Amino acid sequence: MGKQVFADRRDAGRELARLLGDYRGREDVVVLGLARGGVPVAFEVARAIEAPLEVFTVRKIGVPGQQELAMGAIATGGAVVMNYQVVEGIGISNGSFDLAAERATVELERRERAYRGDRAPLDLDGKTALMVDDGLATGTTMRAAVRAVRELGPERVVVAVPTAPASTSRELAVLVDAMICLSEPEHFNAVGEWYRDFTQTTDDEVRALLAAADSGQDDPAF
Repeated sequence: MGKQVFADRRDAGRELARLLGDYRGREDVVVLGLARGGVPVAFEVARAIEAPLEVFTVRKIGVPGQQELAMGAIATGGAVVMNYQVVEGIGISNGSFDLAAERATVELERRERAYRGDRAPLDLDGKTALMVDDGLATGTTMRAAVRAVRELGPERVVVAVPTAPASTSRELAVLVDAMICLSEPEHFNAVGEWYRDFTQTTDDEVRALLAAADSGQDDPAF
């Protein structure tokens, strides 16, 4: 599909869920919201298809001085993906990358503790892992997440996002069992430009959405 602008992440989740009817009511499906921005989207998806919601922590490794530009990503379980195009194009040394990865790991572990707390360990053995984010640009963080999720033994891995460049969707499609993208704009600079409200998702919002999903609430208060 072409251009589509969403009101906010939860609006995007409701729209994305329209493409996921095949997963509705299935006992083998677990929705994984990539923290942090993917969780509000995943909350609406999980509610619409009547599936449990879990959080999966992934952290972008930003270029020093340009933190929004991903030169890699790290996910729960230690999976690391390097964006070679960025690393080689800018001339990032191995030492600089490793140092940035270490810093990203500290924050990832903090978020893992903050979000999962005393939740049971993630069990994906034999399941369909439906991985949801608020959008993809280069796809680096999602590739790290997919690599980590594969280690947990799911039967199938499905990626679903509201928006991404067509080129990124094609690259991800070869790594997963299904790639679902609602909007693939021809000109794509950043995920946030396809949202009217792209306010950063907070730790409190993530925790509230997880609690609401567990209890069956439709409208969690943050």
